This record gives sequence, C-alpha cells and structure tokens, in this order.
Amino acid sequence: MPWPTGMTSLDPVRNPYAPGAGTPPPELAGRGQILLDARTALRRVQGGRAERSVILVGLRGVGKTVLLVKIKEIADDLGFKAAFIEAQENRSLASLIIPMLRSILLTVDFSERARDVSKRALRVLKSFIGSVKISTGDIDYGLTINPEVGVADSGDLQADLSDLMVAVGEAAKAAEKAICVLIDELQYVNEVEFSALIMAIHRVNQLNLPIIVVGAGLPQILAHAGSAKSYAERLFRFPQIGALEPTDAVAALSNPAVEEGVEYDADALEEILKTTERYPYFIQQWGHDSWNHAKGTTISLDDVREATKRALATLDESFFKVRFDRCTPAERRYMRALAELGPGPHRSGDIAEALGTKSTSVAPVRSKLISKGMIYSPQHGDTAFTVPLFDAYMRRIIPTFDVISTDGT
Repeated sequence: MPWPTGMTSLDPVRNPYAPGAGTPPPELAGRGQILLDARTALRRVQGGRAERSVILVGLRGVGKTVLLVKIKEIADDLGFKAAFIEAQENRSLASLIIPMLRSILLTVDFSERARDVSKRALRVLKSFIGSVKISTGDIDYGLTINPEVGVADSGDLQADLSDLMVAVGEAAKAAEKAICVLIDELQYVNEVEFSALIMAIHRVNQLNLPIIVVGAGLPQILAHAGSAKSYAERLFRFPQIGALEPTDAVAALSNPAVEEGVEYDADALEEILKTTERYPYFIQQWGHDSWNHAKGTTISLDDVREATKRALATLDESFFKVRFDRCTPAERRYMRALAELGPGPHRSGDIAEALGTKSTSVAPVRSKLISKGMIYSPQHGDTAFTVPLFDAYMRRIIPTFDVISTDGT
C-alpha cells in the first residue's frame, strides 16, 4: 500500500522490524545454510540414517533462539514430534525433560502394534521420575501406571537418562515417528547433566533410534562439552553463529523497508552496520528506531544518529540492564575492569591488574560470571563478554573506574 501524499513521518504501525528476545525478524538473512543443514539432518534421522545432533554456538543477540524456533517449525512440517525447552540456572535438566517426554508419549498416535512399546516407555518414564525425585520434587506428572522395575531407576543419572531416551526412541520407532528435542540456553546445564545427555544421545545413536537433539548455547558450551565427554565432538556438530556478513546485514535492514515502500540512504546503512557491529538483535533495534524517527520514505543518516540515542536508551533499560542486575557488586567491578580495557578479549591477568590484585584472587568471581553467562574464555587465559557492546554499556552505567579493593571483592 503506497504512503499517503504529504506524509511527514512513517507509520509506526507498519514498522516491519522486530526487536526482542527470540522474536523472528522479518528477513532472516544470512542463515540459509544453517537451516538447510538442519533440514538435511532431520530428514536423515527420519529416514533411519545416522546423523549427529546439533548445538548452535554464539554470543547473545546473534539469533540462536530464532533459529531454534525455525528448526522446530521445519521439524513440525516434516512430521516430527518436536518439543522446545529452555534450560535454566536453578532448574535441573530432568525437571524440564520429564514433562516434555511425557507429552510426546501421550500425544503420539500409536498403532496397535506399537502400543505395548509406548506403554513400556511410559513405565520407564515413571521409573525415571522416581529416580530423580530429589531434583524434581514430589510432582506426580499425572502418570498413574506402575514403573518399569529395574530400568531407569538406579539413581545414576547417566545410566537412567540413557535408559529413558532409549525407551522413548524405541516407542517412536515402533510408531514410525521421529523426535526432535530442542534445548535453548544449554550453557546452564551443569556438567553432570550434560554428560548424562551426551551419553543418552550416544546410546540412541548406537541403536539407530529416531531421536535428534538440537541445542543452542553461549561459546562456553564448547569447553563444557569437552569436559563432559571427550567424544562429544563426534556426537554433535557445533555451527558457529556470529555477526552477519555486510551484504546480509544490509538485506536484513533494507528488504523489510523496501516491502513497505521505504529505502535507506547508503550512509545511513553504513552507520547502522558500524554501530551495531552487524549483530542481528541490534540491527532490528536500530531499524525499528530509525523507522520511527524518519520523516519521509527515505531513512537518512540523521535519522539513524537520532535512532542511536533511542536504541541505546532502550537497550540500557532492558537488554543490558536485566543482565547487569543479576550480578553482585564484586562481579560488576570485574566486568567494569574488563570494559576499561576496551573491546575484548583480554588476558585474565590484565583484568586482575586493573583491579589491583592477582588473577587467583578474582578467579572465583570470574568463574561465577562464566556460569551466569556474562563472560566466556575464547581461549585459555582470555576473557570476553558474551553480550556484544556490553563493554560500552559498562562504561555508561559506571562512568568512573577506580580500584575499590586489592582482593577484587
């Protein structure tokens, strides 16, 4: 629909951009190969062929959750039983998996031939629930059947989760169905649980059962996987999800605007790409705010510069602040010292020196920040933020950096 004659500003109702956590952008640029590879993996599993599971790896704001949602849509379209869960810091993996697998087993349309296998899988699930009662509480999950004695009830999570996933896989195979388990924020799964998940996938693969896991996590998930099981790299592919290539970033901005009869000046596009560092989340925020400031059907450099003020204010009050507020004073001081050194990564010793102390003194603070998903180690001894542009935010929120103590606390 054309814009009205004499229009002085763009209609915010028709703003095509979608800033927000996990919100699908109007133009999913630069991710076609990842989605094609995921579709291929799903179809191989569905066809009974061997295939590795997938963990998408990247910083905050690169669109990992958006890709997981899109992969679930692909799985649904292919006829998979697909379920999406999000790992959490203070919640066990078992408590998330149990209701998901229960739902899958209860909603698959089992034939008469497959019904006994599915009922056994439910009994094994009941056994597993009993074995992890300490971590899941006294929730019954609505299963009134008797447990399968001697299966998934040892109390050893690694053995029991493997038993459970095998039973579910056998039920799916009998029903001629395939299962796709999607897990976001995998870095919050502790090492014991992650090791159990890896062992379960390994066992499922050995038996050629139709289950694939597609996860997403921050870069520390790579070290996490290696620590959990040395053969993790043979069970998973780890696609790296980063900032967009320049042409893809331009497409993510321009194409949605063109669909609405709006265009960008070349210098306006260049300014957004430079300011956002081509990270998808920020591209959506800058596109959204540039649109809302524009006074005609061409978005100018001045519009983008004004949008930068709005975008940073919005991010400071939401995207950045929600993460900052989770950190203790000692953790904030560590992050401010990291930010003082400029764009990372930086050597851990240099951060400690900026704090006026030794690396060993602040190691517990660094470790806690890694577990919270605030920082990661790109390589041994280095430290960087998991959130792009967070160093600049730290300098805005704490303008003056001083050494407050000699022990980092």
